[in-house]
Amino acid sequence: MILGLSRAGLRGVALAVTVAVAQFAGPAPVAAGVTAFKQAVAEAASSDRDVADFYRENNYEPVWTGADEDDAARRQALFLALSGAQAHGLPLNRYDADALYAMLRDVGSPRDRGLAEVALTKTFLRFAQDLRSGALIPAEVVRDIKREVTYDDRTKTLERLSRENPRAFFRSLTPGTTEYARLMKEKARLEHLITQGGWGPTVQAKSLEPGDTGTAVFALRNRLIAMGYLRRSASASYDGLMQKAVQQFQEDHGLNTDGVAGATTMKQINVSAEERLKSVIVAMERERWFNKRRGYRHVLVNLTDFSARIVENDRIAFATRAVVGKNVSDRRSPEFSDVMEFMVINPTWNVPRSIATKEYLPMMKRNPNAAGHLRLYDSRGRVVNRANINFAAYTARNFPYAIKQPPSSRNALGLVKFMFPNKYNIYLHDTPQKSLFARDVRAFSHGCIRLQQPFEFAYELLSKQTDDPEGLFHSKLRTGAETKVDLEQPLPVHIMYRTAFIDAKGRAQYRDDVYGRDALIWQALEREGVSLPDIQG
Repeated sequence: MILGLSRAGLRGVALAVTVAVAQFAGPAPVAAGVTAFKQAVAEAASSDRDVADFYRENNYEPVWTGADEDDAARRQALFLALSGAQAHGLPLNRYDADALYAMLRDVGSPRDRGLAEVALTKTFLRFAQDLRSGALIPAEVVRDIKREVTYDDRTKTLERLSRENPRAFFRSLTPGTTEYARLMKEKARLEHLITQGGWGPTVQAKSLEPGDTGTAVFALRNRLIAMGYLRRSASASYDGLMQKAVQQFQEDHGLNTDGVAGATTMKQINVSAEERLKSVIVAMERERWFNKRRGYRHVLVNLTDFSARIVENDRIAFATRAVVGKNVSDRRSPEFSDVMEFMVINPTWNVPRSIATKEYLPMMKRNPNAAGHLRLYDSRGRVVNRANINFAAYTARNFPYAIKQPPSSRNALGLVKFMFPNKYNIYLHDTPQKSLFARDVRAFSHGCIRLQQPFEFAYELLSKQTDDPEGLFHSKLRTGAETKVDLEQPLPVHIMYRTAFIDAKGRAQYRDDVYGRDALIWQALEREGVSLPDIQG
């Protein structure tokens, strides 16, 4: 199998291919051979407009199957790159390097060479796009992934290949983020670890805590050692060292760091290395979808981590816990990017129509005075007296009123919201429900992102436009009036979903697949031919 060859083996393949094609690609081929080659190229390329345009502009000259050193270098670079496709978690059967090699080896005429030429080009473009922008189309796998993937111009990609150093060109296709490189390293680490038996037997206990002894504690100790959280030890009890190891594990998995291996922590401890490897492969695909600059300064929300961060020059300038959308069909927070433009201090909550008609209208039908903190407005923006409304006459389709909650500390949006206007009506905001931030799993909202420390988040945003961000913020807050404050330096907002990522210290972090999205992505990758390595033992 060609994909199992070493680099030396691939050089041998390149040499064999060069010999195979040389007889029909010499420096002075006869006119009939040239015509047959070009006709075959035109014929094979006709089904792909970009490929056809490239060869027409290139006068149907070869880029892979010529006899010169440049073509040989491109062939060798392509086969070398395809041999590394599995390291990127890409579907090998899409590229079928063995079939390509056989096609080149069996070239028997200029026409055969022309057909092989285009086959190499089509495989190259498929591979280059997969490596650069992902093997899947996000929205076709998960409806709530609204991210628009950027695809390179295919004709320009071919033009670059024909004029640049081939190996350097292939390296440039890989996402250039530090995160992608770290994920690749973690993927290799897990694959090696699995060949050694993974993390060993699972811990057969619902929970364990400091002071416990017994066989389950032995199992926990051994698993923590295998995971790298604990040095080898003969300790038979849940001692201080084990407690510290559990706390580090909890930190790396987004759990409350109490050092007790409770049910939630034990569930994560018992996740297999194979499942973690799937998360890493999915994270690499997601990173390929997001193949553009995030911005020197940007807001990063990771839905699985229930967190929001302000990142500047790859450094976390501020971080806070977050509450995200509840895991039901119409509340899950979508994934997308936009630009934060302003904040609103003392905001009015304009109740979305879906919430007004699905939640509040039924309540008001039962009791017209329900949800008394809300006000109803007619189409002219006038407050309507509830006593004059026959709520029983309305349905979700014909309910004519807007529902709003005036600014107050009890407002559903709290005392500040951060706006990046978008068609999904998603934004970041404060909340009066502070108790939710103490939980490990924080999926409770209608889709917007609630922040545990919204004031401090605002101070960091305002720090770029005033020497006294706290003073500016509170001068507006004290008025009690709704006030819009523009950001002089709008910044990108990226709402993402990563169950595997690498932190600034280089430690692998894993989170629950709270919405089940990564499971769907993995299934789609499997259908396309991605698989875990065939590991024995």
